[in-house]
This record gives sequence, structure tokens and C-alpha cells, in this order.
Amino acid sequence: MTDQCTTKGFADFAVEQRGYAHTFLDKVDTLIEWDRIEKVLMKKYRKTASADGRPAYPALPMFKLLLLQRWYNLSDPGLEEAVKDRISFIRFSGFSLASTLPDHSTICRFRNTLLALRLYDLLFEEINCQIETKGLLVREGAIVDAAIVESSRRPRKVIEVMPEDRKEEEASAPHTSYSADTDATWIKKGMRPYYGYKAHITVDAKESFILGGHITPAHVADTTELTHLLNDAKIPEGAFVLADKGYASEKNRNILTERTCTDGIMHKAARGRPLTPLQRFINHLISSQRYKVERCIGTLKRGYHFFRMRYLGLKKGQMELTMTAMAYNLKKAVLLST
Repeated sequence: MTDQCTTKGFADFAVEQRGYAHTFLDKVDTLIEWDRIEKVLMKKYRKTASADGRPAYPALPMFKLLLLQRWYNLSDPGLEEAVKDRISFIRFSGFSLASTLPDHSTICRFRNTLLALRLYDLLFEEINCQIETKGLLVREGAIVDAAIVESSRRPRKVIEVMPEDRKEEEASAPHTSYSADTDATWIKKGMRPYYGYKAHITVDAKESFILGGHITPAHVADTTELTHLLNDAKIPEGAFVLADKGYASEKNRNILTERTCTDGIMHKAARGRPLTPLQRFINHLISSQRYKVERCIGTLKRGYHFFRMRYLGLKKGQMELTMTAMAYNLKKAVLLST
């Protein structure tokens, strides 16, 4: 099936003769060297047969389908239907018009296989490397922030009653859960409670490409995640790092000093210790640049529907963030290169 799915036939030749409309998907195709992406996939993905014994679909076209799913906000069944209906999707993915196309369950299994093989981070790094090579992404500075992402499951409080034969102290403290999404936790922002996760994100300070990010339960404080964010984004020595008051701590400032990074964390007033005029001025300068990460998070929520998780658990939440970041960076790179 690998050869049959991508071998072009008369129908494909007829479509090519009509010419290209130079759409967004055509521009992505010319921007990225897909053979390098395929090499990353084939380092670990060696599936040659499906569960029923038929030859497996090739990895690169299947990965391109996952990108299409993010750009057009499609479910697995919606993606299956769209690929069968839209010539542009077939042409971009690399399948042939005459070949059989994967169904929604095959797409789901492929996505989970990439997760099991830990390929998402490698693919993200390769895409960012190619964008950086073209001079579009510059790591001279970074901005960090966090956003709440609600769980895919609506919370419903369930109190587990202990059996009577348990000890009295155990019976007096029944276990409480809120949904099947056991990795999610509660947080209150403003006057509204949320049940879900927190996406910690780093963007470059020039064009707001996503450099890295990770998912934690919603109750985890921003202050504790700075080192992880710097490691995710591979911030070089000497770069400047901007952050809001949620990251203000002596420990975080020392971390930036040890990495020889310029400290751009906003100052936070304390009881009996108001901000000085200089600190307020510095805060104003930092906030005038932090809009870039806030705009990025807004785009993820509005354009990619990343205000609520599609899947359950931290691992799949991380997969969703990384896949969405790849789609976001590719689209931004196309817009900047045209």
C-alpha cells in the first residue's frame, strides 16, 4: 500500500495540468523540505503492516494529515471526510487520487503511535530548525507565559464511599473525583473556577514563533516552571527573557543570572514595599513587548480552538500542544515569507 498510495496516476496528472492556485498549502509545500521530516519519522516509525495484515500507509502523508487536522480544526471523522472530498488535501498530503485513503480510526492509531514513539518533540525541533535556517525565526530573546486550557470532560463531582470493612479513619475521608480526566485539577482565575490544565509557552521576542512549551495540571504555579520553559525553548546564553509578575521570585532571577540571560521579569509589589518609579518604568517597557506572547496564546485559542483539550491526560495534552505549535509555526512562517 505504501507505493500504491503515493504513486501518481492519470487523474493526478490531469489535476497537475490544470496548474496550482498557489494556496496556503502550496506555499507550505515549497517552504518545508519534507524529505527531512520523513527521515525524522523513519528513525522510529517502521510500521509496514496494519492490524489486518494489509500494508501500512506511509508515515509522511499521514503526518501531513495531522497538520491539516490542526489548520482546519477537524475531528478524525471530519478529516476522513475532507480528505475524500478535497483535491487540495490529497495533493498536499501526497496521496494519489486513485489510492485508498485512511479512515478515522487509522488516523487516530497513527497519532497515538507517534506519541508512543516520542516523535512529536523531534518533529517540532526539525520544523523549527528549518524555519530558523530560512532566517524567519531568531532566538535573540524569548517571552514566557501560561494559559489555562479546560479539560475535555465536564467536571462532575463523584464521592467514592468506602466499604464498611475499612478502618474508621479511611471511611471518614472518602475519595473525591471530578471526571475521567484524572490528571486535570481545579484553579480559580478572577472569580471563575476552571477544571483542566495549564499550557506553559515560550515564544521568540521578534516574531512570536513558539519555541517550546509543556502542559501541567491547572493548579501548578507559573513561578515553578521557568527552568523547564528555558530548557524547552533552548534559550541561548546572553538572550533576554521577558515574563509577567507571575514569574517574579528571587530564585527565577538567579536562574537567569546563572544562564547569563538578561532579566526581563516584571517587578511585583509586596505589602509595605511598593514599586519604585524605576521599577514601574521597567514594568511598562516589559509589558509593551509581552503582547506578542498574549497574541500567540489568543491565536491558539481562537484559531486552533486550544481553549479546551481534545484528549484526556497530560501525555496527550502535551501531544496536542506540540502538534498545534507545529501547525501555528508553519502558518506563521508562510505568512512572513510571502
